[in-house]
Parts: sequence; C-alpha cells; structure tokens
Amino acid sequence: MTLFRIARKTGFSALALAIAGASGASAATGQAAADLILTNARVYTVEKTLPWAQAVAVSNGRIVAVGSAAQVARRKGAGTRVVDLGGKMLMPAFGDAHNHPLFGGLSQARCPIHSGKTVEDYKKLIAACVEKAPAGGGIVYGLGWTETVFPDGSPRKETLDEISRDRPIAIGSGDGHSMWANSKMLELAGITRDTPDPAGGRIIRDPKTGEPTGHLAEESAMALVEKLVPPPTATEIQGAIVWVLKHFNGIGITNWHDAGVDIDDDGRSAVIEAYRVVKDKGVLTSHVAIDQKWKNDRGLEQIPSILRGAERAKSYGLNAYSVKYYLDGVIPQHTAAMLAPYEGTSERGKATIAPAMLSDAISALDAKGVQAHIHAIGDAAVREGLDAFAAARQRNGMSDTRPMMSHMNVIDPADQPRFGQLRAYAVFQPLWASNEAYMDLSKAAIGPKRSGYIYPAGSVVRGGGKLAYGADWPVASANPLEGIEVALTRSNHAHPELGPLLPGEAVTLPEAIASYTIHVAEVNHNDKQTGSIAPGKSADLIVIDRNLFDIPANQISQAKVLLTLFAGRAVFGDLEAVNGNK
Repeated sequence: MTLFRIARKTGFSALALAIAGASGASAATGQAAADLILTNARVYTVEKTLPWAQAVAVSNGRIVAVGSAAQVARRKGAGTRVVDLGGKMLMPAFGDAHNHPLFGGLSQARCPIHSGKTVEDYKKLIAACVEKAPAGGGIVYGLGWTETVFPDGSPRKETLDEISRDRPIAIGSGDGHSMWANSKMLELAGITRDTPDPAGGRIIRDPKTGEPTGHLAEESAMALVEKLVPPPTATEIQGAIVWVLKHFNGIGITNWHDAGVDIDDDGRSAVIEAYRVVKDKGVLTSHVAIDQKWKNDRGLEQIPSILRGAERAKSYGLNAYSVKYYLDGVIPQHTAAMLAPYEGTSERGKATIAPAMLSDAISALDAKGVQAHIHAIGDAAVREGLDAFAAARQRNGMSDTRPMMSHMNVIDPADQPRFGQLRAYAVFQPLWASNEAYMDLSKAAIGPKRSGYIYPAGSVVRGGGKLAYGADWPVASANPLEGIEVALTRSNHAHPELGPLLPGEAVTLPEAIASYTIHVAEVNHNDKQTGSIAPGKSADLIVIDRNLFDIPANQISQAKVLLTLFAGRAVFGDLEAVNGNK
C-alpha cells in the first residue's frame, strides 16, 4: 500500500506520515521521556503542514511530539502515562474572542433570570429574589431578560410593581443594552417624565402619557440606575472569574478575550486585580486577554491611563494591551448606526464616538502597540470602524496589533472585503447568525435589502478576511460546538424548522474550527503558545466524544467535550474516564 493510500485509510496526511519522525524521538537519542502520551486518537491539529495525526506526547505541560502512534510511542519511558483514546477526536482546546466574564459570573450570584421563557417566568424568578433579599430595603439587582419575551419588545415598570412597590428592583437585559426598573427604582434614581435622554441612551416613555415605562436603553441611560447599585466586592469579582473558569473549561475553552473592563485615571482596574489574585493562587486555568474600556465621554487625555493599565497588567503576567470602543447600540431599539434610515422612519441611529476621535485614538494607541477592538452592529458603525483601522494603517503601517471588530450584524457589500485588506479580524457570534425571534425584530427594522447582508461570514472569508469567534457570553451560549453547527448550517440548532439564514454565508468546518482556536489565539497575541497542536505549544487540548468531520453538520451541537487539558493538566473530565483500555 502506498504512503498516500495509507494516509487516506488512516485519516492523516501523507505529509504527516513523512515528517512524524521529526516530533517523535527515542529516549536513546537523549531526549527525556514524555509525562503523558495520548494515543489511538483522531488528532486534528489545526496545523496546515500536519492537519491529522494519531498521537500526542506531553512533558511539563508542553507538547513535545505529534505524529503516528508508533512514532510518538518512542517518547514513552518508565514513568510515562499512556492514555488510549479509542479513536476519539483530540484537538486544540477552544478559545472565545469576545465574552464578559464579570457580567456573566456575577449574574449567577445576584438575581439571574436567564432561564425564564415568559414574562410570568421572569416574575416568579424575580419574586423569589425579592423574598430572599436581606431586609432593609436595598436594591434587588439581576440580569437576563430578552426583548422578544415581551409582547411589544419592551418591558414595563408595572410588571415589577406587582412584585414590589416598596423595594427598588433593577434587572439588566441579557444583551447588556437595557435595564428594566420598577417605579421605586425610577424614583430612587430621580427619573421622571422631565428627565432628558442622556447622550447615546434613551428613557423609553409611554406614547400617551410621556411617563417613563421602566425600560432604559443603552449604557448612558442604564447608568442612571446602575450608579445606585452597590459595586461588587473584590471577593465577588474573584468568585465570578473562578465560576466562569469552571464553566468555560467544561465546554472546552482555555483561551478567552474579556471584552471590556473599566479602569480609573491611574490605570487601575478592580477586574484586572481580581485576575491577578486568581492567577497568583494558581487557579487561572485559561489564557486571558483583556480589553480596557474607552470612555466615550472623554478624549485622548485618557490614553496615558490606558498605557499605565497595560503596563500594570503586564507586570502581573497578564495581557491588557487592547482597548474596547463601543461605537453603537442594537438594531431593534434603533440605536445601531445605519447608513440609511430604519424602515418606515427617518432614524438612522448614531455612532457614539465621532469619526475623527475614533481614528485619532486608534492611531495613537496602535503606534504604542495597543490593539483596537470595536463594538459595531449597524453598517454605518462598521464602516466608521473600518475607516479608523484604515487611518491607523496609513499613519503607522501594517503593524501587528491585529485590530478586531465585533458583532457586525449588517455589513455593506462594499465593506466586506476590507477586513482582509486591513488585516482586521471579524469577531462574529455564530449562534446569532440564525433565524429566531430577535432576528425577526432585526429584519423588520432594516427591511429586506439590508437583511441580505446579515452576518456575512462567508463573504468576509472569501474577501480574504479572518474570523475569530466569540459568543458574547452571557448574551448567548458559549458552547463552541453549538456555534460551529450554526456557522456551518446557518440554522438555529434548537429550532432547525425555522430554516437557514442566508445559507450562502456559511463557512467550512476547518474554517469554523480555526475561528474557535488558532484565530482566537491570534487576536489574543498568544498563537505561538496555544491554538493548535504543535511541538513547543502549551498542551491545551480537548477530547470530544465523536469526530466532527464524520458526522452531519446538524449533529455537531450534540457532541460532548469529555476532557479538557490546560497546560497538560485536566481541568475538566478525567484521563482515566476517556481511556479506551479501561
């Protein structure tokens, strides 16, 4: 049988067979024996020169050999632990390029209502929180509602007043763009019919009476209430990070991008300090990159604080050389910035940072090696963000800062190839690219023509751009296997009967996996350390119960992560449990 036919039969490439000896060495050559060998596996490496292998050897938390079972077995010594995976899939651990660990972790500790499916569900969950809350009249604060549950897409204070008129209640939406408050909370915050809308935000009002309904849209309006909510303690922030580590490790994630933490004028951040404590305790079981938030109400004078924050984080062994710019809102509320008016209105939404300021800020920080990460949902915000990246490229050249843009619900066709041209990463949330109730609200708001440009992932890739996937958790499930299925099918994995959303914008399985592994590592600037299976990299690996390449795309969400290794150590699952010889 020829080498090529052997490769076809076993599932790994002829090139892998030819060069496997380079990574599988004999103890007789003087190389130390491996601590761990994972063998008899379908190893998908995400490495172009060696995409498939059968075994991996690990020493001191690092990958030391990748190749055929026979070649890697040469690294076996008297103390080597050998685990037979019985043909299961072994691949790099997943990454997530956009999530909010503090927001999500704390939501589990206060009053989470994510599980609610109806307004009545929300009422029961919130009533239970009010009943359990300490006496004394403090604010009951929670998170997790969604607009689509409400008949007209907007919650009202009267619903919360039925639970309590005496206890202030404030519940943030699951997407982080709205607040739902009862009458007592509005009173405490001093919000009346005469309170003007803050810049970039809206106090939703009853169309007949002009009174606030209890729905506050966007960050500046939410801040009117949130400033009264007691901030989390250092212990609570650390607990939130640890909770998220356990949750993410359980779904195979060991590399994430925290998409926005607050810093003070001295460049200090309570969240970065919490990461330091968790890291120093030895329980930070993930690589982490951190965005510092750009303050939209200030200008270039905040740059020194950002640089101080980045340097302080670096001294802790953390990466905070990235800045998050919130450029617009969301489509159903007409706060996303659009090139043309929303259907049936004269409203276009408005970018929250002036183009000149955005370009100057990104260019100045890019020159200092600081990465830009833009939140842009409407097509006008996407264009402004790309223009700012272009300005930085023109001023500073093609630096290696790897600018990112997140969400991009709508990208005008003229802008789709610009990601490749500018070497900018498109950070999509693949679960969002499917038909569901919130998508119906978006389509209605922008009309049929622009609905043809929703989450054009395939077009961005065909234009030479790179994708990095991030769930925006806790807005959506962080499970990468669910995201991969939707990326391939463009269908809601829970409701496939709704049909695909723009199926021509699907990507391939190798592209989807790369966007959850090596491309996340690239935007986190740790691709030499993680994101693929190659000698010298951290042994950040997962075992999946089935080979994703051997099953229909619409079954990928049913696959399970059985084991997660971070630096060679099991942080989810058990090595013995996946051992096919046991």
